[in-house]
Amino acid sequence: MEIPLTISSTQEALKRKKIKAVELVDAYLARINSLNSRLNCFLTVSEESAYTKARKVDKLIEDFKEKAFDDYPLLGTCVSYKDLFLTEGIRTTAGSKVLESFVPAYSATYVDRVNKAGGITLGKTNCDAWAHGASGENSDFGPTKNPWNLDYVPGGSSSGSAASVASNLTLWASGTDTGGSIRQPANFCGVVGFKPTYGAVSRYGVVAMASSLDSMGHFTKCVDDAERIFNVTKGEDGKDGTVKNAKFTMPNARLRLGIPEEYFIGGIDKEVEENVRKAAKVFESEGIELVKVSLPHTKYAISVYYIIQPAEVSSNLGRYDGIRYGNQRESFGEEAKRRIMLGTYVLSAGYYDAYYLKAMQVRSKIIQDFEMAFKKVDLIIAPVSPTPAFKLGQKASDPLQMYLADILTVAGNLAGIPGLALPSGFTKAGLPLGFQLLGPRFSEYVLFELGKLYERAVDYKPNVREI
Repeated sequence: MEIPLTISSTQEALKRKKIKAVELVDAYLARINSLNSRLNCFLTVSEESAYTKARKVDKLIEDFKEKAFDDYPLLGTCVSYKDLFLTEGIRTTAGSKVLESFVPAYSATYVDRVNKAGGITLGKTNCDAWAHGASGENSDFGPTKNPWNLDYVPGGSSSGSAASVASNLTLWASGTDTGGSIRQPANFCGVVGFKPTYGAVSRYGVVAMASSLDSMGHFTKCVDDAERIFNVTKGEDGKDGTVKNAKFTMPNARLRLGIPEEYFIGGIDKEVEENVRKAAKVFESEGIELVKVSLPHTKYAISVYYIIQPAEVSSNLGRYDGIRYGNQRESFGEEAKRRIMLGTYVLSAGYYDAYYLKAMQVRSKIIQDFEMAFKKVDLIIAPVSPTPAFKLGQKASDPLQMYLADILTVAGNLAGIPGLALPSGFTKAGLPLGFQLLGPRFSEYVLFELGKLYERAVDYKPNVREI
């Protein structure tokens, strides 16, 4: 059976009774059983609950016909969740041996909303332990492989989610983006990656990495799917005090796209830069005005991020003491220990003012840079990563080099703004290339509009890797 690649095509096939939801689950599980041993995308496959939900979906369609799709906007869509998202009755490990056998008693708000909208959960995807990583190699359960070349990383920390969508083991998948962990793996795997504004989607029930930076988003095969899912997951839930029912910006008649000079610095791979500039020209040919902008404090973003983020990590991981649940702290991996120690150090007496407080002050400058730029332009276009996907093991022994893989994404998290990563071709070696669009807070629908415009302009077709 040929599996539909988008939400619209999946639901159209269900409406016309070309397929049943149970048959979709059959097809996805067959691919998972066939390919997961090579890719290591899934840590847990929830076969029984998937079939139970699929049968309910088929019954809804039989009883209510097309009206069922109005009442349940994600009806029949098969989803996998990054293993940070709590899923009632389904194991949640955060990619760590500390939580190897933890089964939560409730689901995250994000998961609950998708379930109520008709989504079918296939399972939980691999990730860097506690979301600490930029390659997928820090999972305590082994690295995920890039579907386009199994010798390369898929990006991290949402490695399994990105790779599972790219290899069509699932229609779409959730992810978290704390410093680029949706946009970067989407870029490395050739899929669409969406990071919402901080405060647009509830973090309740998602294992926290850095609480002032974490954003709950998703991976899809097209921009329209990203928008449909956001319409379900956004908004207040009464459980996350940072979330509000915001007034979202809508597209203007005449849009301006900023090109930040600081994102095209030395060290950017030539194929990456050429690809992003080519994408900018596509927008220009569609009537979008290109404007040069400056974000002068970008050069400090990675330093600021690796002070603030470990500080919050050390606080959040303090609860995993092996007393109430989980294994003993000896189960923490090397990267988790590194970040706990670094974070504890910058928060300690005598160093707080010198490091953490100073980093927060520079964070304010980075936010101001974006605010000034967005007075001139509606959105910004930039590379996602300085390089395409790199080889497994290439940076694993050098934490500093691994941290620098996030150099072009962390500023967006520090500013709390939304981002959309789009695939836009391949390197000469056959690895995916792409770019990111960044917008002011709560400009998600402007991002979606420009993303769909790009897809129409280049006659974009989803890139699914057949292994």
